[in-house]
Amino acid sequence: MTNKFVNLTNSTDGLSAELPLYLGTEGPEVLDISTLYRDMGVFTYDPGFMATASCKSSITYIDGNKGILRYRGYPIEQLAENSNYLEVSYLLLYGELPTSIQFDIFKGNICYHTMVKETLKSFFGGFHHDAHPMGIMVGVVGSLSAFYHDSLDIHDPRHREISAHRLIAKMPTIAAASYKHSIGEPFIYPRNDLDYCENFLRMMFATPCEDYQLDPVAVKAVNLLFILHADHEQNASTSTVRLAGSSQANPFACIASGIASLWGPFHGGANEAVLDMLNEIGDVSQIDKYIAKAKDKDDPFRLMGFGHRVYKNFDPRATIIREMCHEVLKTVSAEDNPLFELALELEQVALNDEYFVERKLYPNVDFYSGIIYRALKIPNNMLTVMFAIARTVGWVAHWLEMMADPKQRIGRPRQIYTGAGERDYRSMDKR
Repeated sequence: MTNKFVNLTNSTDGLSAELPLYLGTEGPEVLDISTLYRDMGVFTYDPGFMATASCKSSITYIDGNKGILRYRGYPIEQLAENSNYLEVSYLLLYGELPTSIQFDIFKGNICYHTMVKETLKSFFGGFHHDAHPMGIMVGVVGSLSAFYHDSLDIHDPRHREISAHRLIAKMPTIAAASYKHSIGEPFIYPRNDLDYCENFLRMMFATPCEDYQLDPVAVKAVNLLFILHADHEQNASTSTVRLAGSSQANPFACIASGIASLWGPFHGGANEAVLDMLNEIGDVSQIDKYIAKAKDKDDPFRLMGFGHRVYKNFDPRATIIREMCHEVLKTVSAEDNPLFELALELEQVALNDEYFVERKLYPNVDFYSGIIYRALKIPNNMLTVMFAIARTVGWVAHWLEMMADPKQRIGRPRQIYTGAGERDYRSMDKR
């Protein structure tokens, strides 16, 4: 894989190391520092792991400077325009787009696993009626190993595949049940004659009292958002799944750990934070005031949903979802929700303001996804749950890839110790 090396020498003690330099299919060269401590007695320090490749992966490629996102080599723009969420799920899991026969078999497998055991339903009753749906998701998904323990041999490829299918299939059912529990409505069973996104929306909003009519614009929007959120390389939640999986924990526990990581406002909670920001601004007349606050480095207010830690020019997902956002908002009366008019005006101000343009603080996918979900009547506390449904296939794909890697080892980051030096214990009467 490499015939290039970098020689490092410690100028203090003269110790040196020859480190291999790897080059992937695309992206920067990567220096292998795994022998650095053995050869030179030093660790590397990289808070947030922003310059550290924690693994090798063939799933997703990102170039933040150029605004590139590809799943298994396919540009996100092409998948968003031509594909659907289940087909993208197959691609992420198996590495290739399916034939029609392969897709039918895959879809059949997913449909087979959409229901949850009736005994699992009673588990929801243990949660308080106003529990956050993400808290319910963490608990219920983590408990699945107690209900589906017939395929938990992580060393068996077939068991791993069955668990992967179960997680993808059951996540919408669990998510919708979490919502229904929070509002005191009965659970709606899945219907396997519907596609993935149709089924989810019906479980969310239908009641036993009347027929539920699916909105094709809503289905189209959810399908697109699920594709855009399906994977994003080694982000916080995916890295959490990999780290949990490195201990050989069962797949349901690993995915539950990913959900917990996603819950944070700096990660999956960002679209909820966008709506909180819009509520704080309140009205179009207040935009100039809050733009000035955002520019003031001494003011704690920040524009949420603008800029991205990875994408330094623009978020390619935002470019795709912007058009869908405007399509969805055309179907919603501004009188029903004045936040939509406020959001669109804020978008225009930021896109044309020199301060934001110079700093490349363009609207990102979280800005538009929060607005779309609000227009579709998805409540704020369900926004991160929507993210979790979409990202499940990415988490599962990375878990499968890691478990099939013969060089996989348990994760064990190191540290710079800054605590007290050695000292002797003193009895309490001498302290």
